[in-house]
Amino acid sequence: MSKVIDTAVGQLSQKLGDGGFDGVAKFVIEGEGAIMLDANGARAGDDEADVTLTASAETFKSILDGDMNATTAFMTGRLSVDGSMGLAMKLGSVLS
Repeated sequence: MSKVIDTAVGQLSQKLGDGGFDGVAKFVIEGEGAIMLDANGARAGDDEADVTLTASAETFKSILDGDMNATTAFMTGRLSVDGSMGLAMKLGSVLS
């Protein structure tokens, strides 16, 4: 597993807290791998999901660090969303 994925899993776990995520989401970090978010929290994986968000490692890091808003990343084409837009919007609040 890549260092980028390890770091992102740790950051997402902190943002989710103990509650996990209501739904199944996948973050695909181009060239690095994928992260799953579900009721159990964040983990490295590439399973089926209700929504898949794809971005470069740089964009994903900017979103996690709070330097870029997920909605802005989507609107400018830096973040693509495939699947449930409702769950993607819930993720936006988790990431901010």
